[in-house]
Amino acid sequence: MKQKSIILTGGGTAGHVSLNQAIIPSLLKEGYNVHYIGSQDGIEKELITGSFPEIPYHGISSGKLRRYFSMKNFTDPFKVMAGIMQASSIIRKIKPTIIFSKGGFVSVPVVIAAKMAKIPVVIHESDVTPGLANKIALPFASHIFTIFEDTLKYLPSEKATCTGSIVRQELFRGKKSTALRICGFDNDKPVLLVMGGSLGSVVVNEALRSNLPELLVEFNIIHLCGKGNVDQTLSSLKGYKQFDYVTNELPDLLQLSDFIVSRAGSNSIFEFLALKKPMLLIPLSATKSRGDQILNAKIFEKQGFALVLEEEELTKNTFLKSIKRLVEQKPKMIQSMTVAESPKTPDEMVKLIVKFEK
Repeated sequence: MKQKSIILTGGGTAGHVSLNQAIIPSLLKEGYNVHYIGSQDGIEKELITGSFPEIPYHGISSGKLRRYFSMKNFTDPFKVMAGIMQASSIIRKIKPTIIFSKGGFVSVPVVIAAKMAKIPVVIHESDVTPGLANKIALPFASHIFTIFEDTLKYLPSEKATCTGSIVRQELFRGKKSTALRICGFDNDKPVLLVMGGSLGSVVVNEALRSNLPELLVEFNIIHLCGKGNVDQTLSSLKGYKQFDYVTNELPDLLQLSDFIVSRAGSNSIFEFLALKKPMLLIPLSATKSRGDQILNAKIFEKQGFALVLEEEELTKNTFLKSIKRLVEQKPKMIQSMTVAESPKTPDEMVKLIVKFEK
């Protein structure tokens, strides 16, 4: 019997890759021949080839989708057209039974090429409101899954289903002992993990670093500061460990952490929820995004899973006060997390996806 093939796509940020990373082991276990289509030099290439070197990675041309005026809006459509042609060629060679898209601008030419080849496409939307790439891709898709129930009101009812969150199982296999060795912490202070997304955040980094003298009295601190943002002048500070970005080490660092400060990308915050980590969320402001992280954060705050500090209100003092509130709210927050709905497993998600294959 010929082995079935599936193509995964999605990229631009780690959030557009993490679910694909989660389901790859389940797909391989089910006997699928897995391929990945991403951009030629995006973060998805590093994440997929680094975690799954056995998975063929196909880089294509892709133009960024913008909601604002830019001269590149006149040239990027040609990149998208080139990407459609490249994706079409890859699809013809692989002959997948289905394509799964996690979104991001690189997924658009893949989804369009799949429709032209009459290959069913399943999309996944993590945020409360659909992203621009998924909005464009939706007419070409067979079905779209969502994390939030509220998202369904923005989508055609006949081809949308809320699945809830899906969490990578390796996150539960992290080891505190490994993280302690990596970080070099030698005391029993609680651990505060601060991260600003895969690309880092200047405002979050500055808020943390301006408060290091006070915070290090109470905490050991892990700081995922983004590529190129490690401050070498702070490397000798006891109890403060910087990383520009981590992949394989993340499960260990999360297991060691007692509190998390983060942006409010939905994939990440559902992972923190599954691990029952009290969190302070600093969502991207509406001036820097379409406001999806603000909606994500407000839902988590309403359900008692997180505290929220708006970026416009972020200062040295408000950051420190919010950390103190987070410590105070820990017991109540963990109680709320304990009764939350359990996430779906990657195996369960794969079963839902392949129902739509031809």
